Amino acid sequence: MRNNRLTHLIVLGVLTLGIVSACKKSSVTPDEPVTPTTPSGTRTELTKDSIFLYAKELYYWNTSLPTYAAFNPRGFSSNEAELYALTQYSTDPSTGKPYEYVSNSTDPKYSFFDYTAATTGKTGALKADVNGSANDYGFSVRYNTTEDLRVKYVYPNSPAAQQGLTRGCRVTSVNGRTNLTYNSTNIDFLNSAIFGTNPSVTLAFNDINGNPKTAVIVSTVYTVNPILFTNVYTVGAKKVGYIVFNSFTNNASAALNAAFSNFATQGVTELVVDLRYNGGGYVSTATQIINLAAPAAQTGNTMFTSYYNSYLQSITTAQRKASVLAHQPLLDDAGKLQTYTSGVNGKYATYADLDYTPTASDNIEKFAKSGSLALSRIYFLVSGSTASASELTINSLIPVMDVKLIGTTTYGKPVGFFPIRIDKVDMYIPEFETKNQKGVGGYYSGLTVDKQSEEDLTKAFGDETETLLAYALAYAKSGTFVIPAAKTSSLSTSKVPTAAKLSSAEQKLVDERLDQNGFKGMVMTPGRKF
Repeated sequence: MRNNRLTHLIVLGVLTLGIVSACKKSSVTPDEPVTPTTPSGTRTELTKDSIFLYAKELYYWNTSLPTYAAFNPRGFSSNEAELYALTQYSTDPSTGKPYEYVSNSTDPKYSFFDYTAATTGKTGALKADVNGSANDYGFSVRYNTTEDLRVKYVYPNSPAAQQGLTRGCRVTSVNGRTNLTYNSTNIDFLNSAIFGTNPSVTLAFNDINGNPKTAVIVSTVYTVNPILFTNVYTVGAKKVGYIVFNSFTNNASAALNAAFSNFATQGVTELVVDLRYNGGGYVSTATQIINLAAPAAQTGNTMFTSYYNSYLQSITTAQRKASVLAHQPLLDDAGKLQTYTSGVNGKYATYADLDYTPTASDNIEKFAKSGSLALSRIYFLVSGSTASASELTINSLIPVMDVKLIGTTTYGKPVGFFPIRIDKVDMYIPEFETKNQKGVGGYYSGLTVDKQSEEDLTKAFGDETETLLAYALAYAKSGTFVIPAAKTSSLSTSKVPTAAKLSSAEQKLVDERLDQNGFKGMVMTPGRKF
């Protein structure tokens, strides 16, 4: 899958502009084309029909779905209720639960709707994670203990950064509310206050040195810089680079090249890539990082392959003509229709004209080493928020170099999607799975780590005593994850020692519920020329 032929977006996007304002079929099965019929029903009913019919053809686990009559899409109270029901038929044999099951939630793990793009032309649901610009406060929070709410990151030049907020600040009051103890009610409050649509938020906080401060942060448009921190450490005779990369945005290319060039100039031979909060973004950005880090000898070898469902892999000419994909135009790089009289609809290129077999060149990404950085080892700092393009990056490098993972098990998203326009909504459902050059994928329960550890939110990025970074530097020095006693003592120190840490299950639940606008996904928008 060459970058000049397929532009990928993992959040996990350039949007299709075709509008399916009316459903063209009354029923469909994944292995037989259906003769189009004249639809009837309200606009809402036809949209629900289309949601089902697209899923029946495109969903990665489409063979698990029932018939139109048995499912009865018009019987659901909302698009969201229908989407959730669609995603709960497939079963992951390793868990016995649906692939998109999320405990204590009625939202699918991967699928979602975006109601913004159809009216604004921008993918609102993807937010700052990929768009390169944002209109929000520019920071996020996480519980260090049940009584200790901390700022986990701040985007440079964001409204929060302008008000002096940094990673490690302890939040003591939000909009006058001082009881921020971990519980369900407070999680809902924080999600609304910090990640909702309010024009401003008022905070009281202690900075990383413990000094009390206040700030009124106003939501403002700013350019997202996903590189939050870089540094080079001298570890014995080695030079170890460190980069905190927070999302695979579409504006990071030049900055990434500069950062990796600097690492090379300084003689870095081992690299720590901090992806602990990185939920995804453009696959083209992921492949850029992979090629900057990978051994030069891998050039020309397979990086990863995309696999679609069996129906799409074997779709016939007749099925293409009857497919709902014939209503989804395949745009060029400028967002314009591509004339293609030899295609399915005889006018312009559509998604029905693509080759979905895993052997097609468009579905095989190959290594193409860039830059001069030569690494003997790479460390990834990860958490349950590490997803999608982040996991793709890690999984693609595991077969070709020495990779160490530090932190907690990642999110688990080896699947991706391209946006489907249905009337006034874009639907994102898993349509393909990626596997590395060894054919390894399927990490639905997440990628496991070599060193299990929770992070220390009281420390700034780059602090050598911050738990996850300290383990990486220790391994670079000694080849083990044993931290010297002096640093071990420092790591265990907390400014708020009386409260309990959240359990791993509680922290996972918080990460799922807090900041529900955060995106974890892998979107692929083909850029094929016809």
